[in-house]
Amino acid sequence: MLPFSPPRIDQKIIDAVVDTLKSGWITTGPKTKLFEKKLTEYCGNKNTLALNSATAGLELMLRWFGVKEGDEVILPAYTYSATANVIVHCGAKPVFVDVNADDFNINCDAVKQAITERTKVIMPVDLAGYPCDYDVLQELVQSAEIRKLFKATSPEQALLSRILILSDAAHSVGAIYKGKKAGALTDVTVFSFHAVKNLTTSEGGAIALNLPAPFDNLAIYQALCIKSLHGQNKDALAKTQKGNWRYDIVEAGYKCNMTDISAAIGLVELERYDSDMLVRRKQIFDAYSNFFSGFEWAQVPVYSSADKTSSYHVYQLRINAINEAKRDQIIAAIFDKDISVNVHFIPVPMMTFYRAMGYDVANYPVTFDNYSREITLPVFYDLTDEQVTMVCEAVRDSVLANL
Repeated sequence: MLPFSPPRIDQKIIDAVVDTLKSGWITTGPKTKLFEKKLTEYCGNKNTLALNSATAGLELMLRWFGVKEGDEVILPAYTYSATANVIVHCGAKPVFVDVNADDFNINCDAVKQAITERTKVIMPVDLAGYPCDYDVLQELVQSAEIRKLFKATSPEQALLSRILILSDAAHSVGAIYKGKKAGALTDVTVFSFHAVKNLTTSEGGAIALNLPAPFDNLAIYQALCIKSLHGQNKDALAKTQKGNWRYDIVEAGYKCNMTDISAAIGLVELERYDSDMLVRRKQIFDAYSNFFSGFEWAQVPVYSSADKTSSYHVYQLRINAINEAKRDQIIAAIFDKDISVNVHFIPVPMMTFYRAMGYDVANYPVTFDNYSREITLPVFYDLTDEQVTMVCEAVRDSVLANL
């Protein structure tokens, strides 16, 4: 069976992990701090905090901004559940909106219609690694009409004096929008380094801070370090300094710091990311598009334009003029040919928990249409050209046999 997305584990990764194990420093330490520095340099934002997941990063930022019960956060209906779950954790209301028909990303007109005086945050999602329309969203929240609606209920909200844009960029490390990399495109960006991501640390994530003046991004980074480690005002590295054992708990924080073992993997991957990983993933994307563009039944994904370049995270092929049941038949036929495929994602309003809250996917017709026809094809570094051809032929034959 051809796998869907195995991680890249080569000798460089193994050597980096072994070096970390031998160093005697395996929790948050010098390699985590170096990884944060390198990520900041790579993305071009102001400060970066490495964590154990993107989910933790999203929730930390919502809580830092003072999001609470009675508040609303706008997000696309087409995303993974983590984007919505963190809003629920904070006691706020997820406000789903529909997505675009071409690129799966949040529809900015729908966002504008969904804003109320309770809206505190917009969480766009760079689905598949393709950036959202950040300039449009930024202009929206900066407009006098929308600013007039904003009701600040925390010091951070008062200082920003508008809706925060918190980008769920779990898929888009290395993506480019108008000459800038993800991480530097909006107020705050959160990355994922989960096992299936382009840049993995086995598990992990990061908050890329890029807040405008008068915010002090370094001071916010330092505050988030405390919030991510039980509210403790010194981490393990700081406490190793001579006579520096005493610490304090200044708030009831969380436990979501990144370890040096994870950071060691990330440092290797980041060093070769643009010159190697993204090059190979683009080759696979191009091969798929060149093959499927020749068929009227195939809708190939958008992954580049004059203003945007994807990170080539997942390849979302859509089959024209089919329904969800037919799509599932096609997927079953592909698996019968020993090729693993996937669906990214089942829309959150379709999930049991959210249906029980009263959400209905019928209210997001473009989202459902995209989902019902979507098949995600395998993309990973070690996928060979021969295997890409196998995937193409298996998908083609399965579609033709089931149309």
